[in-house]
Amino acid sequence: MNFSSKLLNWYDVNKRDLPWRNSDNPYVIWIAEVVFQQTRISQGLPYFNAFIKKFPDVGALADANEDEVLKKWQGLGYYSRARNLLFSAKYVMNELGGKMPASYQEMIKLKGVGPYIAAEVASVCFGEVVAAVDGNVQRVLARYFGVEEAVNSTKGMKIIQGLANEAISQFRPGDFNQALMDMGSGVCTPKSPDCLNCIFVNSCWAKQHDKQGVLPLKEKKVKVRNRYFNYVLKIVNNGVYLRKRPAGDVWQGLFEPRLIETIGVRSEITDLVVDVSYELYSAKRVLSHQRLFLRFWVATGDTFDYVGNDYEWVGVKDLKKFPVTKSIEQLFLSMEFKSLFK
Repeated sequence: MNFSSKLLNWYDVNKRDLPWRNSDNPYVIWIAEVVFQQTRISQGLPYFNAFIKKFPDVGALADANEDEVLKKWQGLGYYSRARNLLFSAKYVMNELGGKMPASYQEMIKLKGVGPYIAAEVASVCFGEVVAAVDGNVQRVLARYFGVEEAVNSTKGMKIIQGLANEAISQFRPGDFNQALMDMGSGVCTPKSPDCLNCIFVNSCWAKQHDKQGVLPLKEKKVKVRNRYFNYVLKIVNNGVYLRKRPAGDVWQGLFEPRLIETIGVRSEITDLVVDVSYELYSAKRVLSHQRLFLRFWVATGDTFDYVGNDYEWVGVKDLKKFPVTKSIEQLFLSMEFKSLFK
């Protein structure tokens, strides 16, 4: 039995029961793949369900404004993906007559859609024979076929894509792509793969050569840099001043208090901001290439012109309406923050 047939037989028995698995709606599959690009199913499922409930079709998403979309995306991270979804939804409605692209070549033209998502939508929804390669697929194929090139290198990616193109089922391409992903996420996991219960235990190159813990090989990641964010909270009349973050940096379009970025950790910032009184809260966030150390300070003076610097006053009861980062949301829910208000 060849690789494809064996994999599909396994999938028919073991496939995960996921909300979009019984759908051939390209909009739903598109949203699912963007949500779960770098988010575990268990973590992302509530976000996916809430997003689809709020924006059930491409028209509903296109009619939304950026703040609404970012608010529903809040907590998932990678906020540029949410902005790309909104941009592409408007493109579909305005340029494509409201009809989602029906092929790989058309799907990949959408902003934020790469080869993997385009292939997934095209194969699942339209039966196009095109292999979708993500991290799970890279791992399974590198181990099974013994690929010793770094899978994130140009040569390695070309090899893996070629293997996936050769192995894909001509009759069930969508199921094949999803089966490979399920195999990678549930059996051929990054650490401690379940080789003894794997259908390929007797034919896997990595298993035969005891290299499950070595493959797939990857080139070194870009060095992570540290950044130090000091947020200054201006509390006035049971509210706080917020401003939308500008383009060109992390968390673009989300709301935040006044931000002062310092070169390193400072025990106090009173030499930089004369109206800072005390530190209220701290947090840490690790992004793909940045490690952010966040500190929240309370301001008591009036030396900074909030109105003249594009800030808006938001009553404490309305803070939940504004899209913010996970750290700022946690701040707003903390007892320390609530104690500032009557």
